[in-house]
Amino acid sequence: MSRIALVQQKAVRDRVDNLRRALLAMEEAADRGAEIVAFAELAVDRFFPRHAADPSAADLAETIPGPLSRAVAARAQQLSLVTVFNMYELGADGRKYDSSPVFDADGRLLGVTRMVHITDYEGFHEQTYYAEGNRGAPVYDTRVGRIGVAICYDRHYPEYMRALGVGGARLVVIPQAGTVGEWPEGLYEAEVRTAAFQNGYWTALCNRVGAEDELTFAGESFVVDPEGRVTARGASGEEDLVLAELDLDACDRSTARRLFWRDRRPELYPEWLI
Repeated sequence: MSRIALVQQKAVRDRVDNLRRALLAMEEAADRGAEIVAFAELAVDRFFPRHAADPSAADLAETIPGPLSRAVAARAQQLSLVTVFNMYELGADGRKYDSSPVFDADGRLLGVTRMVHITDYEGFHEQTYYAEGNRGAPVYDTRVGRIGVAICYDRHYPEYMRALGVGGARLVVIPQAGTVGEWPEGLYEAEVRTAAFQNGYWTALCNRVGAEDELTFAGESFVVDPEGRVTARGASGEEDLVLAELDLDACDRSTARRLFWRDRRPELYPEWLI
């Protein structure tokens, strides 16, 4: 068994304070027995894509490694925590990405997942800020097991979620920025539960929380087992540290792994879904 902690944290206007509280949350997670910790989308920044053009946002983008990611890596190493973070990345190519660096329990950077699908609608003007991710759907070998990341909008794409399963993920972490009422008739949650059930892995969605101008983020982070059942849920509208036990060996016993994957016909599928 492994224990995961989801840091459901408000972002105030003081980025230094946001980072300070994030690092303290990692300490609390470790104190409460967590081996894995995950953060929401843009964990220590206000959600700047709520505006179509915010010139100050450019100053928030950092390279990975960089000051922000090094601070998180150092705390991961200190606390022996596998850590899935999320931040605004300045790539070596000069483009900017919505990115999740993944650190092993010894603080090593295992890789960086970049959001692949970029949306644009009222309150979520992400195409203004993010280039499309160009690293596919990587899965990382961590001390606790194989972990993939689906950043926010990517969770809507079954082919992306399947690619993480094909890559051997036993846990898919979803850094999220979801507002109050964004789960229409439960469908947004249902698709995450369906992905877990169809692919036979755990999913852990860590959501933002709190009011930021015209947007109010809901919290309500949740964890789903490989049979599609919600096993833990965060507070609504409040900061929370959501803890859940993960039996990663349950992936091998799941309906998907016993039946669906056994009867797949990959010879008939597009090459990238094999």
